[in-house]
Amino acid sequence: MTGWWQWGGRGGRGGRPRVARCLAAALLVLTASGGCGVDGAPGARPGDGTVQRLLDRWAAAVRDHDEAAFLAAVDPGSPAYRQRQRQVFESLAAVPLASWEYRLVRTGGFAPEPGDGRRVAAQAELRYRLDGYDTAPVTTGVRLTLVERDGRWYVAAEDPHQAGRQLWQQGRVTAVRGRHSLVLGVGQDEDRLKAVADLADAAVPAVTDAWRGGQEWPGRVVVEMPESLERMAALLDAPAANYRGIAAVTTGEVGGSGKAPADRIVVNPEAYGVLGDLGRRVVLTHETTHVATRALTSRATPLWLSEGFADWAAYRGSGRTARQAAPELARAVASGYLPKNLPADADFGFTGEAGRLAGAYEEGWLACRMIAEQWGEAKLVAFYRAVGGHSRRSGAVESALRAELGVSKAEFTDRWRAYVKREFR
Repeated sequence: MTGWWQWGGRGGRGGRPRVARCLAAALLVLTASGGCGVDGAPGARPGDGTVQRLLDRWAAAVRDHDEAAFLAAVDPGSPAYRQRQRQVFESLAAVPLASWEYRLVRTGGFAPEPGDGRRVAAQAELRYRLDGYDTAPVTTGVRLTLVERDGRWYVAAEDPHQAGRQLWQQGRVTAVRGRHSLVLGVGQDEDRLKAVADLADAAVPAVTDAWRGGQEWPGRVVVEMPESLERMAALLDAPAANYRGIAAVTTGEVGGSGKAPADRIVVNPEAYGVLGDLGRRVVLTHETTHVATRALTSRATPLWLSEGFADWAAYRGSGRTARQAAPELARAVASGYLPKNLPADADFGFTGEAGRLAGAYEEGWLACRMIAEQWGEAKLVAFYRAVGGHSRRSGAVESALRAELGVSKAEFTDRWRAYVKREFR
């Protein structure tokens, strides 16, 4: 899938968001589904119709919560794989599914697993929706190995690199429903998940108020909390080191068409756990802002604006001063540093120097805070809309500054630099 991006969340002392890379494979599942073996002519490769019928019955077993039908689709000659699939089926029990189906893409195309019986590879797409939260299916890639036994075809294996990329592949899921949120956790105490739901429920109306005039959004969020940092990284298909100290990230489709599913806020239980009450509230409000603004966030939107706006919404009404919310930048300015330009996208990467990374987010926040103070909150939202409405990055900010704030980029930058200096003098 193209166009899927990951917004960073807040973590560490004050939390640092980031935009990561394309997330096409981040939610791969090849797991739960039920069905029964499908007949095929012995010695012949199964036709696409045969495979699709197997997948249809496998999917129907998931929707019907029919474990016997689910296991009937799994190779009886692969006991270890059957046990793993039984565990996945049990893990899915609490997940509120509105739909679950497979679409065969092709048979063949990659090396089948070794073993007895005739085997063939199949690539498919799993499409599922969470009841009450996804407006369109989440689509993920699935790579399977099928085996023929006594004229019947079964699912015998999955690509091992896809294991663990869905929350329910990592253990039994506990689900907590809030007023505006659904929190799914693995290896987490239910009380902890309820506390997350409470903060997410508070974040939704706060973000809706901050985003007035932006674009109506569903006003609900899905939060996933895996057991550990390593399990979080598996969900996101990235090294764990990328998220150490990061309390949460949000996945979603930038420039949403309105047909995309709800975003997922993925929480790092380790970094989130060391935050205080305010820090946790800021984290979830920041990430919820990304969910609300996603449809009007495009490739034309620079990171200083998307992350700065999320921070502005998160700190809005908190009473935090610039020194309290931007300690890295405060220290830098006290040492004689004053930024020359708004931070570039490259300044938001995890591989850079930690202090500079923190400062980049703080600089973006102060730019949005300045707009809200000097032009008004409605103008900040209008500026965000105007930038995201461009099809490309070049000229987007400059055009929006002229149209909405009546200044050039050079004039805006000068005012922002003076604002930064004044806040920390």
